[in-house]
Amino acid sequence: MVPDIQKEKAERFLEFHNDKEILVLLNSWDPGSSRLVEASGYKAVATTSMGIAASLGSRDCEAISLDQMIDTISGIVNAVQVPVTADFEAGYGNNLDEIIESVKKVIATGVVGINIEDSIDLNPKLVHEMEFCERIAAIRALSDSLGFHLVINARTDSFYVSKGSEKEKLSVSIKRGNKYREAGADCIFVQPVWDKKIITTLVKEINAPINILANPGIGGGILPPSVHELQDLGVARLSLGSGVMKATLALIQKIARELSEKGTYHVLSDALAPLSESAMAYKMAIGMIVK
Repeated sequence: MVPDIQKEKAERFLEFHNDKEILVLLNSWDPGSSRLVEASGYKAVATTSMGIAASLGSRDCEAISLDQMIDTISGIVNAVQVPVTADFEAGYGNNLDEIIESVKKVIATGVVGINIEDSIDLNPKLVHEMEFCERIAAIRALSDSLGFHLVINARTDSFYVSKGSEKEKLSVSIKRGNKYREAGADCIFVQPVWDKKIITTLVKEINAPINILANPGIGGGILPPSVHELQDLGVARLSLGSGVMKATLALIQKIARELSEKGTYHVLSDALAPLSESAMAYKMAIGMIVK
């Protein structure tokens, strides 16, 4: 059975979705980055599948093995005290039985929630909505059988991968979002959507808390609405997704390029200044400071 502490964290994490204050998740990818997120005052940790894959030298979309994903998630759960929700991509399985076995393994790590998405390897053709509803319902039944409430964040990728018009993508997202909610999902994740009118429509038309992604790296230079703006629009949950990991990799690349081309350290110096803040971040990441 699921430990009481995991049940309590799951209940607390679920409540965060119904608070007046938006739930902000700064996605992390290993124990160190997760500890730093926790020590920075965030009330939950969310993993990024792309970040985990990149940290292992691989691409996203279930390219790493299930064992690698489980090991990393387990290390993160054991490194922090706050609730942890895991990006579990399409569920790590070729059929419903395999997905349920994979979800059992991720629950055993101590997580309180999962993201599961209705596209496979970012294919423009989404998993059939009824098939995806069956997955959600089966995961909910599994959670219930274990005596705790796994928080299911169901991601629909119509806006991300489909080739239809914006109006068509919106209609598909609303239809799928409501069906996923009826099947047992706790929150509906629609990304990448940054237009305020579209977000307002999603919040109004989908009968569930809405998760929005803020990842400027995939927006063609368009910045998403601020946290306060999203909260005013009624969004319940905000994720940064792979954005922080991508920014980290970009910084490494800039440091490397300057060092090899100019032999100077300005980018590194700017990133480390002031030194006291950098030292503080390091101490927070390795757990010397517990907030």
